[in-house]
Amino acid sequence: MPSRYTDDFAGLITTMKRAAAALRSAEIEFMLGGGLAIWARGGPPTYHDVDFFVRGADAERGLEALVAAGMQPELPPEEWLYKAYDGDVLVDLILRPSGGPIADEHFARATSLEVHALTMLVASIDDVLVTKLLALSEQEPDFRPVLEVARALREQIDWPFVEARSSGSPFARAFFTLVEGLGIVERTNGLIASAPAAA
Repeated sequence: MPSRYTDDFAGLITTMKRAAAALRSAEIEFMLGGGLAIWARGGPPTYHDVDFFVRGADAERGLEALVAAGMQPELPPEEWLYKAYDGDVLVDLILRPSGGPIADEHFARATSLEVHALTMLVASIDDVLVTKLLALSEQEPDFRPVLEVARALREQIDWPFVEARSSGSPFARAFFTLVEGLGIVERTNGLIASAPAAA
């Protein structure tokens, strides 16, 4: 019998495909972001929600496309995203994550990948990690998820880029102290991934 987590993940993938199809039909350019972007690049699976990055000019039309596909809209008080529910699964259309609005440069750094038999743009791991680091706060100072990403995808991450883009945050600076101390990265002439420890 499948586990609850397997069922949750299968539901997340189904919603991802439905939402992507709706956005594509509406001719809205989007990128897969958040935990599913991490998973698509070889990181740990996620069981939370489906995140898409869109330009601010496309966000409202994106929500309309999801509603037309049968999803239920929710207008949150935050102004940096739109939300819609596909049953119990939440879809976030993120237009202004921590670090600034989604722009052409984000799409230029994205990669077209096959995600569960569906080809789509997937946000760069560098941009996803920057947004997660800049979202850390005194109210939510949990480093465990970003450390999991750092360990799993250390060789894919452009460490100098991520450090430069997130250096204004004391929590991001603390993260870099942690990843150096844990041997995930090392400094030589620059910041580079360390070789994974032998099993």
